[in-house]
Amino acid sequence: MSAAVPFPLVPSPIHVSDEVLADLRHRLKSTRWPLDVGNEDSFYGVRRSDLEKLVDYWIDGFDWRRSEQAINAYEHYRVDVDGVPVHFMRKPGKGPNPIPLILSHGWPWTFWHWSKVIDPLADPGAYGGDPAEAFDVIVPSLPGFGFSTPLPNHPDMNFWKMADLWHTLMRDVLGYEKYAAAGNDVGALVTGQLGHKYGDELYAIHIGSALKLNFFNGERGWDFSGGRPIPDNLPESVRAQILKLDRRFASHLAVHVLDPGTLAYGLNDSPVGMLAWILERWTRWSDNQGNIENVFSKDDLLTHATIFWAGNCIETSTRVYANNNRYPWTPAHDRWPVVEAPTGITFVAYENPPGVTTDQRVRDFLDSDRAAWYNHVNIAVHERGGHFIPWEIPDLWVEDLRRTFRGRR
Repeated sequence: MSAAVPFPLVPSPIHVSDEVLADLRHRLKSTRWPLDVGNEDSFYGVRRSDLEKLVDYWIDGFDWRRSEQAINAYEHYRVDVDGVPVHFMRKPGKGPNPIPLILSHGWPWTFWHWSKVIDPLADPGAYGGDPAEAFDVIVPSLPGFGFSTPLPNHPDMNFWKMADLWHTLMRDVLGYEKYAAAGNDVGALVTGQLGHKYGDELYAIHIGSALKLNFFNGERGWDFSGGRPIPDNLPESVRAQILKLDRRFASHLAVHVLDPGTLAYGLNDSPVGMLAWILERWTRWSDNQGNIENVFSKDDLLTHATIFWAGNCIETSTRVYANNNRYPWTPAHDRWPVVEAPTGITFVAYENPPGVTTDQRVRDFLDSDRAAWYNHVNIAVHERGGHFIPWEIPDLWVEDLRRTFRGRR
C-alpha cells in the first residue's frame, strides 16, 4: 500500500463508558486497605502512604476524559484478525513515501507508551528531521491487553502467536506488501519473531533487550537466572548487582509464569490491587532516580492504569508469560542468524548486565551467545533511560530507529 491509497478501515474513537468509570470510582472509594506496618523502607513492596495518595488523586483529581481526548487525537480502529479482537492506533505518515511501521508494547505497558514517538516518526519534517524518513505508524494493543479484548476463545495467546496476527493484520487486513516493525519488552519478542518468520517481508526491525526467542522455553522459564547459582569468587559489587537484578524481576516472572490466574482474582476485582502490582514494576524498572514522577506523572500513571482497568485485561495480559512457557517457541527455519531481518537494537545503562559498564555494553552483547541470533546492523547504548525506552528517552529512541532504516527503504 502506498501513501496515496486510501486507508481501508473507518476509525472508531476510544470511549470508556460512564458506567465503567462510575464503577471504578466506587471500587476505589470502597477499598479495604492492608495495615502495611513496618514498610517505611518499601522492603515489603509498595507503601500504603504512596499508594493512598495516588488513589485519592484517581478518585478526585484525575480526569480520564482529558486523557481520552488526547488519545483520540489519533485514529483508532478495532478489527477482527483470525477471530482475535485487535485495537490499534494510527498516525498517517507525512512525507514523499512513508513506509508502514508496527510498534509492539510490553507489560505493564499500554499502546499509549508509544505516544511520545508517534508524531516524530510519522512527521519527521515537523521535528527537524527528514520527511523522507516518515513512517505510517500502526500502534496496536497486544491481544489481551488494553482494548484488544476480550479473548474468550484464545486462552493460549503468546508472543509468537501475536507475531502471526500482526503479519495477517499488516498484509491481509491493511494491505501492506512490506512493512517495518519495532518493539520492547514482550513486544521485542513479538518483533523478533516477525523478523525470524517473515524476514523477507520486512524492511527491518528495531528492538530493545535482544533476548533469544527461546527465552521462556524450559522447565525453569519462571526463573530469570535459569537456576544458575551465583559464583563464589565474584567481586562483592558484582554480586550485589546480580542480586539487585534478580530482585527486580523475580516475583514478576515467577507469578506471571506459574500462576497468573490466581493473582488475577484479586487484581481483576480491585483497581487498587491492580494499580499496586503494576506500579511496583513502573517504579522498579524505570530510571527515575528515586522518584517515579521523574518518569511518569500521576496523570500518566493513571491513564495507563485506567486503560488496564477499562480493558478488563489484567488476567489475559499477565497470562501471556505463562503461555510463552507453556507453548514453547519453535523455529520456523534452521538458518542463521535466527532473526534474518536487519535488526537495530537500543540498550540503556539502567539495564546493564552485572559487572558490565555502559562503554562495554555493545562488546558484551557481541561476545554473548545472543548476538548470533540477530542480523544486527545498528546497536546503540544510552547512559540514561530505563526499561520503558520510547517513553523515557523518546528522542534518542527515534534517532536509533531512523538509523536502522536508513538505506533500507
